[in-house]
Amino acid sequence: MVLSIGELVLDVTIVPEGSLKLDDDGPASITISGGGQAANFCAWAAALGERARLVTKLGDDPTGHRLVADIEAGGVEVCPVWGPEPTGAIAVLVGPNGQRTMATQRGASVSLKAADLRDEWFVGVRLIHVPAYSLFLNPLAEAARAAVDRVRAAGGILSIDLSSAAGVVDYGAVRMAEQVAELRPELLFANAAEAGALAVPLEALAKVPVLKLGAAGCRVFGRRIPAPVVSEVDATGAGDAFAAAFCVSYLDGATPIEAAGRAVLVASGSVTRAGARP
Repeated sequence: MVLSIGELVLDVTIVPEGSLKLDDDGPASITISGGGQAANFCAWAAALGERARLVTKLGDDPTGHRLVADIEAGGVEVCPVWGPEPTGAIAVLVGPNGQRTMATQRGASVSLKAADLRDEWFVGVRLIHVPAYSLFLNPLAEAARAAVDRVRAAGGILSIDLSSAAGVVDYGAVRMAEQVAELRPELLFANAAEAGALAVPLEALAKVPVLKLGAAGCRVFGRRIPAPVVSEVDATGAGDAFAAAFCVSYLDGATPIEAAGRAVLVASGSVTRAGARP
């Protein structure tokens, strides 16, 4: 069993056919689906054959209930907390080479409290995956740290994804590094921008630091693991696919290098279609 704590939100992905025109319209492919880094991680883990559980807070609204039903249909066990705030949403604009611009309304997810957590949600959990998005704002950050304590007390391990370079900068690079060091993750994932924003070597913060390099693959302990060449359509969720594949393989006994090889294959396949989920 793997568990993640954080966001389950509505993703609206827009892939224009050609360049956008200011103050005018143009054809595009628009996809509406479930998103959120914690939820995407769980969806990919479940698709890879691992039992996956998501702890999240949503608005008690039709969107929230639909998102829970959709991800449960994909094999994820959801532990929802319902609140009066609206369910979060993300608008993702995809550029011609797969680059993404995102506008985010985090909604109910950030109001999850440590007091909302239930002991039974953490039974059997071998790994907890915490996106940095779940550490940036209270009370969600307090809930995430409480969840880590419960999993660690039962002998489980911790995985952290730095999530966002802009988020790290806004939170404070030194403050973020101190928090990660305090949490002592076994696995730490970051892309080049996130690692640069942190301004502390990943190797100083985790047992297994993993630098994601996009189409170039990843780097683990100084060794680069290349990714296959694919036709990229949408990179949304690729980092979550990568982290899920790495964590599942690592729990199954793979070495970090072996887990990285599996992760780049899964992530490369994920970018060949629109959307963040399997």
